[in-house]
Amino acid sequence: MALTSPRRSALSDQVITELRSQITSGEWPVGSRIPTEPELVAQLGVARNTVREAVRALAHNGLLDIRQGSGTYVVATSELAGVMHRRFAGADPRDIAEVRSTLESSAARMAAERRTERDLRQLDTLLARREEAWAAGDRDEFVAADATLHMAVVSASHNDVLTALYADLNHLLRDRLRDDVGQELRPENHMDHARLVAAIRAGDVETAGTEAASYTRHCLGERV
Repeated sequence: MALTSPRRSALSDQVITELRSQITSGEWPVGSRIPTEPELVAQLGVARNTVREAVRALAHNGLLDIRQGSGTYVVATSELAGVMHRRFAGADPRDIAEVRSTLESSAARMAAERRTERDLRQLDTLLARREEAWAAGDRDEFVAADATLHMAVVSASHNDVLTALYADLNHLLRDRLRDDVGQELRPENHMDHARLVAAIRAGDVETAGTEAASYTRHCLGERV
């Protein structure tokens, strides 16, 4: 991974911009450890204090988590995502699930009306990846694949505000999904998403909305 060297003026702000770009572009995904301080100094060609200041600023804004003795990790893709994660991390799971149900059901209904061929190809690819992860018993890969599929459904709504809002909540929702799945993948916890993708492909607005909402109701039912 190569970073472009910033100009000599306003170095700290430029380094912050460079590091934020690596995060928002997906070059440094959520959960990954960023390069060490000496590595960033070498890549950017700036002083250690400048790098340290930039990292601390992004940690303060909620994008990075500095873990002593371990490294610095990406925890959110935007300042708003970081704020929302901190704000709602201790929220009632039922409340989170109900918000998720509302957003995903609305998005699925719009996706059934607005999806493109490219959207459908993406959904097919992600659905297959999700099922492969389940079949392999890979919990972490399944959680990542499931969350990515849901994000793709929302993106297929072609509502930029809804997509951005869901993306900012996505890391919090992924944590909840991990709790719902448990420590291992069990047959009784599997939820078929093929019907959702089929409804979006068919332009079936009602079925798409109902299917999207049903997943959250299933999770809520397991807590009753």
